[in-house]
Amino acid sequence: MKDGIIIVDKPEGLSSHDVVMHIRKVLRIKKVGHSGTLDPLATGVLLILVGKATKFFRRFLSFDKEYIATLKLGLITDTGDILGKVIKEASIPILDKEVIQNAFKQFLGEIEQVPPMFSALKYKGKRLYQIARAGREVPRLSRKVFIKELKLIDFNGQEINFYVACSTGTYIRKLAVDIAERLNSGGCISQIRRVAVGPYKLEEAVSLDKINENSILPLKDFP
Repeated sequence: MKDGIIIVDKPEGLSSHDVVMHIRKVLRIKKVGHSGTLDPLATGVLLILVGKATKFFRRFLSFDKEYIATLKLGLITDTGDILGKVIKEASIPILDKEVIQNAFKQFLGEIEQVPPMFSALKYKGKRLYQIARAGREVPRLSRKVFIKELKLIDFNGQEINFYVACSTGTYIRKLAVDIAERLNSGGCISQIRRVAVGPYKLEEAVSLDKINENSILPLKDFP
């Protein structure tokens, strides 16, 4: 079995761990891992490390990410995405593209972001999402993230389709919720697709049902 990386186009509905388990079964190898999670709702670029390449895990953690996502206004959920429990409905003010673009400008550059409760970060040894599922909320420290680009793609009166290029550690769900609040509404992510992780682009990705040993890129191609 070759050692290397597989650029997977993750389908909606699967966790990153589900993808790892599938590839272990297909390739018949246990030494498989991913280099950063994608939410079950999210699709797109997921980097899978195979064999000795798993030792290079940390090399991929610092890569910037790029996404195309849809913010649904008027619906607030506990997870910040459409899969969560609806906790409130908010009014949607009259908006136009100029107003949205002006709001976007306020999120460019280095910003402070409080990680959402539904995340894999740990608090006193437990994952935040485990605590959230138990109906509890704990304090989280804000942290600095960097939004390199934030562009409006389309707006239909209720949904904002946008592109974002950001530093590692940025929660797009949280960014969307904060944008909705800045627009004097509320909202959640209804679609999200990761189109790049560092130099690895969606155009290079392989769908899960087509993965085989030939999908593994050799170590010499690593950045």
